[in-house]
Amino acid sequence: MNSAPQRIQSLPCWHGAPRATPLKGGLSNESFVVEDDAGRHVVRFGRDFPFHHVTRDRELMTARAAHAAGFAPAVEYAEAGVMVSAFIEASTFDAADVRANAGRIANVMRRFHAEMPRHVSGPGFMFWVFHVVRDSARTLDAGRSRMAHRLPQWLVLNAALEAAQIPLPIVFGHNDLLPANFLDDGKRLWLIDFEYAGFSTAMFDLAGAASNAEMDDDATHRLLHAYLGAPPGEAFLQSHSAMQCASLLRETLWSLVSELHLDAPGVDYEAYTAENLVRLDAALERHQARYGKLVP
Repeated sequence: MNSAPQRIQSLPCWHGAPRATPLKGGLSNESFVVEDDAGRHVVRFGRDFPFHHVTRDRELMTARAAHAAGFAPAVEYAEAGVMVSAFIEASTFDAADVRANAGRIANVMRRFHAEMPRHVSGPGFMFWVFHVVRDSARTLDAGRSRMAHRLPQWLVLNAALEAAQIPLPIVFGHNDLLPANFLDDGKRLWLIDFEYAGFSTAMFDLAGAASNAEMDDDATHRLLHAYLGAPPGEAFLQSHSAMQCASLLRETLWSLVSELHLDAPGVDYEAYTAENLVRLDAALERHQARYGKLVP
């Protein structure tokens, strides 16, 4: 099989000779900035990951829909395993940027949730984090994960976190709101990376944005107030706190599954698992200090 640079050279979409530079930071996919005579572009390589519920056809459809809705750069070319998008002159957010821009984050999130259903097509994909955790546990058990002994307690916790959720309308969520998936061009925010996008509850994006950016109570309240247009009630806050724990539980199991099935350049999945376990334990401690023990 051709290497990524060779594959880039062979793509038929370039104007003149393409010059590729690797993009760092991806946990599961390989990406490059490519410059040709027409300008700069982003090339993203990725195969289907059934163990993570990722299909590239659905990701491509969502990326095109997100561009049509005004949230994402244009898809310029695609073929099996490769997507080429327009390059956006923008800065990539980190956790501090997300915390400092809670109102802007809430605004783009609210619009994405409301507007995307008019643009997506094909079978409706449902992202329900509690199902994802249960299915990841099956994968880890079958694959003899090094932490398989902890799966029973995580599944009990998962059920308790699911029971703590309040009913909310179904929206179309991004479902992977890591800070690096927000771009700021100085005038507006853009969203990228739609592997896990699908119909969901807004609570997961709200919790993911908060937990991934390690927001304190003040920043979290700003985010929720801006999204809701009113201060969140106590029931909403409790549900959101539980969903932050669920988000971190899912990220922990995602990393453990990745230990078995992925080998992205420069990524230490065991270290990422350990990092998310620490954050999960801290989130659970905060939640239970405020709202009581989750699991008897």
